Amino acid sequence: MTRKITEIFHSGELEAQELFNNKTSWSERSISSVNNLYKESIDEDKAFFIEGREFFFISTSDNNGNCDCSFRGAEDNHEGIQQPSVLVKDHKTIIFPDYSGNKMYNSLGNIIVNPNIGMLFIDFPSALRLRVNGHAQIINAENEYQEIWSTAKRLVKVTVNQVFWNCKKRIPKSV
Repeated sequence: MTRKITEIFHSGELEAQELFNNKTSWSERSISSVNNLYKESIDEDKAFFIEGREFFFISTSDNNGNCDCSFRGAEDNHEGIQQPSVLVKDHKTIIFPDYSGNKMYNSLGNIIVNPNIGMLFIDFPSALRLRVNGHAQIINAENEYQEIWSTAKRLVKVTVNQVFWNCKKRIPKSV
């Protein structure tokens, strides 16, 4: 499916492209490149990459646009075995656990009033990063995922709207 530029970029992004990078801004002429970059679902390679990360970052905002960025990482279960940090359930669904924390519930509170979420997955050794944008929903941890995340207090289900590899520049390589 070929989407129009205005279906991929919002008006602010298009204006910024025109203002700050007019020689190489995306245009209707380069729509095939944009459509190849931005996907609406997770393929097998991206799922493998996502599930291979021990941690990732999420970004949420409240209904007034006040933002919050949080680190999400794996935790050991009751037997001392590390639980996965995230699960790709299908090509449109990601599930991740919510563990006990500082009890401020910044991210979860934002999700309650505004389900939009951004997720950033980084592999430092290969300097790869993948971005996922979607809609989040808080779900009960006492269900079929209890075996996967025995110490989770609750889970977050993300319905994917957009997924794409991001620029490798300035990612510090580490081992």
